[in-house]
Amino acid sequence: MLTLHRAALVLPDPADPTAPSIADGAVVVRGELVEAVGPYGELAAAHPSARVRDWGTAAVLTPGLRNPWGQRLLERDYHPDPREEIGVEPAVDGLVGCTDETRYGASARRGLQRMLGFGVTAVAGPFERAAVRTAVARSGLAALPGASDAGAGAGAAAGAGLLDPLAVLPLPLAVHGRAAAGGRADFAVFPGLPVLSGLSGLSGASALSGLAVGGGGGVRPAAGGCLATVLGGRLVYRRR
Repeated sequence: MLTLHRAALVLPDPADPTAPSIADGAVVVRGELVEAVGPYGELAAAHPSARVRDWGTAAVLTPGLRNPWGQRLLERDYHPDPREEIGVEPAVDGLVGCTDETRYGASARRGLQRMLGFGVTAVAGPFERAAVRTAVARSGLAALPGASDAGAGAGAAAGAGLLDPLAVLPLPLAVHGRAAAGGRADFAVFPGLPVLSGLSGLSGASALSGLAVGGGGGVRPAAGGCLATVLGGRLVYRRR
């Protein structure tokens, strides 16, 4: 079955300043792969039987994000079980000194699930704990060999790993890969009005009457989570 994801703005490759941005755009997904990316009207006409997920008039669809602090978040910080009634935020260094692989694995699974709520589809290692490696592999998130200098520096400045990469990273540095025909369907949909500045090749700009122009150096969805995360073509997170 084909699924057509529609958003007010589709950014197929935010890391490339010359890549076009598509107002009232869409991504067509077949199985695990992207079938097509383009204006909604054209893709809807070309695929009349596709199921449509319309994410709204202020939604921004981008490639999924990478979390460069994965090793710290999953092998040092502890992600509480809701039944513990100690909150949901990770306990910094809560796993330091722990030898219980079961505890590592359970914490990692909860941490990975929370990352999906921030649009994360790739996480940086390397991971030394077998239980954490297993949790990452089963989650479907891409496992990256290590954090980039930009990501590591931002994490150090923040004092700890962050579940939300957009809290400190600009969108071009936060995304992992691009949304393109033939590529794996890993992407995120963010709410709210982005800030537009210096976008190249903006298609259908007149349709963006609700979007503000500012000096932010491109489109930057607000930090704080996403509307939806699609991983390998599957809707794995949807805000309630």
